[in-house]
Order: sequence, then C-alpha cells, then structure tokens
Amino acid sequence: MSAAQGTSGSGGTPEASRGTVVHDGEYGLPYSKGLTANTVVASGLSPVRAYRIAEVVEERLRALGRSDIEAEELRRITIEVIREEAGDRYADAYRKWVFASSLDVPLIILIGGGTGAGKSTIATQLAARLGIVRVISTDAVREVMKSVFSYEFMPFLHVSSFDAGHVARGKGARADEAILSGFRDQVAAVSVGVKALVDRAVREGTDVIVEGAHLAPGFIDFTEFLGSAVVVPLVLQVEDESLHRSHFHMRAQETRARPVERYLAHFENIRKIQKYIKSLALQNGVPIISNYNLDACLASVIDHVVNRAVEAAGAGAQDQGDPAIAIRGGSE
Repeated sequence: MSAAQGTSGSGGTPEASRGTVVHDGEYGLPYSKGLTANTVVASGLSPVRAYRIAEVVEERLRALGRSDIEAEELRRITIEVIREEAGDRYADAYRKWVFASSLDVPLIILIGGGTGAGKSTIATQLAARLGIVRVISTDAVREVMKSVFSYEFMPFLHVSSFDAGHVARGKGARADEAILSGFRDQVAAVSVGVKALVDRAVREGTDVIVEGAHLAPGFIDFTEFLGSAVVVPLVLQVEDESLHRSHFHMRAQETRARPVERYLAHFENIRKIQKYIKSLALQNGVPIISNYNLDACLASVIDHVVNRAVEAAGAGAQDQGDPAIAIRGGSE
C-alpha cells in the first residue's frame, strides 16, 4: 500500500501526506478508505455506501488531529459511523463480522446446489464482501481429475453432472434412476479431490470458498475438522422453473462457452438433480437458501456465514462487550 492511499490532503510534508497511521500491534499502515470500505461491505451495505462510511471515518480521524491511532479504536469509530449513517442493523452486522474475523482457524465455505442455481455468482460476490481470495469450482476439480483418469476408467468424470445418466445406463441402471445414479458416481469421485483441497486449506490456515453441484451434502464428512477450521456448508436453489430457465439465458450472455440450448435440453435432469440435492440437504441439516434475487440471496448467505463464524468463535467471548477485536491479516 502506498502512503498516498492514506493521504488526508493537508500539508505537503511526508509526515502530513501519510495521513493517520493505524497501528495493529507493532505494525502500522496509513488509513485507507478503500480497505476500510472492503471490510464494511461485509455488513451488507453496498460498495458505494461502504465507501461513504469510510470517507466519514476519515473525516473523524482528521478532526481528531492525530497522526496515529490503534486499530481497536478505529474499529470503534467505524462502528459508530455505521450506526449513525446506516442504522443499528448494519452496525451490529459489522461488529459480528469483525468478531468472526478474529478466528485463528480458517473459514471453509461450501456452496452447493444444482446447475444454474447461481453458485459461482454468489461465491464471487461473497469472496469480495468477506475478503476471501481463494474461490474454487468443483468443475475445475473434475477437469483436473479427468485429465488423470481416462474415459475407460472413469467415464462419469468426462460428462457434465446433468448428463451422467447415459453412463449409468450403460452400466445397467434403470432409465428412471440413471440420472441420479450417474450424478452420485460423479459426486463420489469429485468429492475425493474436494476433500484434498479442504485438507490443504486447513493445513495452510487459508480461508477458501468452494462452489459446485458436486458439493452434495453427506458425501464428505467434515467432522474431522472440528476445532481446526470453521466449515460452513449451504445449498442454493431456484424454486421457480421460469426463473431457473432465465439463469441459463443470463449465463449465455456472459460467456460464449455456455450455450443456453445445451442446458435447456437437459433442464428436466437439472431440476431432478436440484430436487435430489435439496433432499440431501434436509437429511443432513444443511441450510437451503433460495436464489430469487441476487442481493437478497447474498445477504442471506453472508448472514449465515457470519453467524456460523460467530458461533464458532464462542458466544461467551462476544458477550465481553468489546467489539474491537483484531482482524486477522492486519489493520484496515
């Protein structure tokens, strides 16, 4: 980060141009509106409103006339500004996220759901809101695995999740059961790769979001990570069929590599798999979030993730009353 990011605009000396330096332990960096706004969006505020909050915080720092401030005090000021500018709901949500971010174990978010449920869009937006830099698709895992295992050895890896039924039919499955049988075979194989990714993230202490249709609840046992990571699984669904179809039209506009006709030709299979994933979520106690509106869905996902992280951090520590708990990774 350059010193110009924290410039307050007063004076021309290096000391004046660096603005207020925020100290978190022995380290200090100039205050940055951009970095502060990035943390504030976790409260659910839009990026524009979050940046406005960061500007007001900068004005408060300038009014204090201090060259240095502790990170804890800065977070208290930020919470006060959010409360005044946006209300208690957003201030409390930000306070929760600050608390949750103090976890010294990695946060592993698993976003499952049928094809076209909006998993990749939500995962990307969630990563930006929560400051998570690693987002992995289970389709990418399948691509790697199918380069290792030939079609003859693992044919179900070489087809889409909603088209694995013909492989199962070739193995003797009944036509009405083939689509789910093929899907289960593919999920079981891809789950090995997903588990390896989660293992590595936990060992490295790295936050990660994994998204994809292959994250079917019940196929991977994450209980072994209790205490060493916070694993937050959830499933997205699109209940309305017409809205679900429209998602594929939107995807076709975003990339030429995903022709809408291919998905609509298999739409019945896609809906059947979505229903199956939903049933697995209900059996395994995994939350199901309906994606009827991007902003509403993202807000629900953030609420769920933050609440799970807060639960993991411990309600007792939260009730001690100090919202200014150090954010892992440095000062804002």
